[in-house]
Amino acid sequence: MNTMTINNHHAVIAYDEEIDMFRGEFVGLNGGADFYAADIATLKKEGETSLQLFLQSCKERGIDPYKHYSGKFNLRIPPDLHAKLAAQATAHGKSINGWVVDILQGKAPEYA
Repeated sequence: MNTMTINNHHAVIAYDEEIDMFRGEFVGLNGGADFYAADIATLKKEGETSLQLFLQSCKERGIDPYKHYSGKFNLRIPPDLHAKLAAQATAHGKSINGWVVDILQGKAPEYA
């Protein structure tokens, strides 16, 4: 899958073999705003239209168009990886959470 940014909104792009078209779907919105086209230039135009219609509809209904994230998610990992992660975090004076955040942000000096 690929992504496309349209008016500062990210969309995931995939090729749909059944209909021989590209399909885009915006992420981070609280509802579906997808779009289709046979070529990339048209896909971007269709994406702009789809996004505009979605945002306008939300505005008319008084609905916040964006998903809100809590900043929390659960992650299940093998016990040996958990132990390795705990050791790395401790070695760098961090909690596991702090160390994982650094890793995800590309700030950790080493991963394992």
